[in-house]
Amino acid sequence: MLIEAKYYQVLENKKIRCTLCPHECILFCDKIGICKTRKNIDGKLFSLAYANPSAVSIDPVEKKPLLHFSPSTQTFSLATAGCSLFCKNCQNSNISQVSPLQTKNYNLLPEQIVDLALKNNCQSISYTYTEPFVFYEYMLETAALAKKQSLKNIIVSSGYVNKKPLLELIPFLDAANIDLKSFDNADYKKMSGASLQPVLDTLIELKKANVWLEITNLIIPSFNDDAEMISNMCNWLVDNGFEDIPLHFSKFFPTYKLLNYRPTSNDKIEEAITIAKAAGVKYVYSGNIYGHKNENTYCSGCGYLIIEREGFSVLNNYISKGKCSNCNHKIPGVWS
Repeated sequence: MLIEAKYYQVLENKKIRCTLCPHECILFCDKIGICKTRKNIDGKLFSLAYANPSAVSIDPVEKKPLLHFSPSTQTFSLATAGCSLFCKNCQNSNISQVSPLQTKNYNLLPEQIVDLALKNNCQSISYTYTEPFVFYEYMLETAALAKKQSLKNIIVSSGYVNKKPLLELIPFLDAANIDLKSFDNADYKKMSGASLQPVLDTLIELKKANVWLEITNLIIPSFNDDAEMISNMCNWLVDNGFEDIPLHFSKFFPTYKLLNYRPTSNDKIEEAITIAKAAGVKYVYSGNIYGHKNENTYCSGCGYLIIEREGFSVLNNYISKGKCSNCNHKIPGVWS
């Protein structure tokens, strides 16, 4: 189903500038943007990604990962094909690096997504797997309908989006996990085709709007595992008021165009966690390491174990009314 896109400018001779993300692709008639989801048809921009998700699943919210947001609940997850980035380490390249015209899709309107989430006892809908901003119109309409049904909305995103579309979506958002891929602009472009500053701007806007936020940094050997870079990133987070925001350091495994890279060592993840805590980040987690001690949550006030996890499962939860049951310290997050 083709629908007209929301964010674009018409230029001379029916050329179009898409203004959804910082790439701001300029498209001649019949051309498709970098994201593979937006096409110039006779001087108007249309979305190719409306109501045709290529991935639909029910996940524990911990899988996003969100560890301080509605623990032990299920989230209805969906994605269309396409992406505004070309990450060499993409785990979902079979759908992210192709057009919705090239994938096997479901035919699901926004109201059907909401109905499915409710019927499957999900407490939220997650726009995930690929970059959700490339199916912006679909996500926005679904999120608005979900909000009316008391469903929460989650984005798992690169954060590579322009301010105006982000601000239009924010009133419907409850939580976000943003992938902060590197803290070096040249490396960011080399690995993903994106740049760093727009991602930092997105983090600031989400925090300003009180959207619950968690940040993931996938540590890739010889790319973004430099201790000084990790330290600079953590210092920026603390200096800009993100010290209470959970930070996830995830282990990389060879995939897609990085099959010749080695997996991240557990020692490197431990080093990053130590650096983050020394900088003042209060809640730091390991990712992609099953059974690691840093998948648990400890009170930043007294050090007490308040959420014990195994993988994506919560074994014990000692948070009461948003506070540590041992010392009554307030734990940042959304716990209801």
